[in-house]
Amino acid sequence: MKKIIMLFLALVLVFSLTACGSEQNATDDTSTGESAPQESSDIKVGVIHIGNPADGSGYTYAHDQGIVGMQETLGLEDNQIIRKNNVDDTDPTATETAILECIEEGANVIFGTSWGYMDTMAALAEEYPEVIFSHGTGYKSNETNFNNYFGRIYQARYLSGIVAGLKTESNLIGYVAAMGQENSEVTGGINAFAMGVNSVNPDAKVYVKVTNSWYSPAEETNAAKALLAEGCDVIAQHCDTPNPQLEAEKAGVFGIGYNSDMSKDAPKATLTSAVWDWSAYYTWAVENVINGTWTGENYYGGMEEGLVDISPLNEAIIAEGTQEAVEEVRQSILDGSFNVFDGVIETNDGNTVGEEGKTLDDATITGGINWYFKTVTVK
Repeated sequence: MKKIIMLFLALVLVFSLTACGSEQNATDDTSTGESAPQESSDIKVGVIHIGNPADGSGYTYAHDQGIVGMQETLGLEDNQIIRKNNVDDTDPTATETAILECIEEGANVIFGTSWGYMDTMAALAEEYPEVIFSHGTGYKSNETNFNNYFGRIYQARYLSGIVAGLKTESNLIGYVAAMGQENSEVTGGINAFAMGVNSVNPDAKVYVKVTNSWYSPAEETNAAKALLAEGCDVIAQHCDTPNPQLEAEKAGVFGIGYNSDMSKDAPKATLTSAVWDWSAYYTWAVENVINGTWTGENYYGGMEEGLVDISPLNEAIIAEGTQEAVEEVRQSILDGSFNVFDGVIETNDGNTVGEEGKTLDDATITGGINWYFKTVTVK
């Protein structure tokens, strides 16, 4: 009987040590803060679009080209991509429905490409911790399964401002803006553009017309017409459609496109476009999920990462010397000797921001630019 009891106790001890060892190993595995690796064949990517990629130009098209580029680079099949198009980002119910449909269809990574999806994605990320949510623009994240991504588009804006400043003859340049001064994303882009203009043409003014909508084809058209009526001979934009470029071409003047290369839409007008190559981010993000290196960190890339740039200059209509001027500044951005928001900057209300010898930090650029450069006027 004693031998039986001793054997039983020994087995209990072995079992207890094994269980403790397993628990310790589990703790060690989850302490890295990274996700578990996944087979690429098990990945399903959902993407929520405010418009339709079939439009062939503009904001949604640029994002979807990024998804296509990611898919090709990582070798994903077509059935691993779930698209929800024309989802109104001012309608939380429509946003939630689109996201839940992606989850029901098996998506384990979901990209929301427009600002207005942010709050809904933040809430659903808490309900579905096994799904990775990634939000384009905005500022919210939870450092685990919900991050945000954007980039230094102001670098490309500055370069495009040089192109516009050298081209204008009226010294009046129009800018169709989706949002007003309270939105740092839009306002920072306007300022970078105006500073680029000012660097080569101190006499030029930038007139801004706000649509108060991220996607409104009719309002974008009307805003461009209003700026043309003011005498603007170059029309830039931070809005989703190529409509401002089309209006510029109709009026026989010039334009600076946005999101995708809009020279195909208005070849006689578009001098260049500030463009995104979203595949730089989408590939990085999904590759991290596959490799188990996803950490939930936010992403903020620029020209160095290949995320932003300007499209090839329209050699037939740009001003003489434009290519050389652009390339000089491009190199200074890439080598870090110039950061756009450097030093003391004069605002249009007579104040200044920034400090001599310093540059605005990323947090200020993404969330704290609620002022306009000295040459900007809102119409």
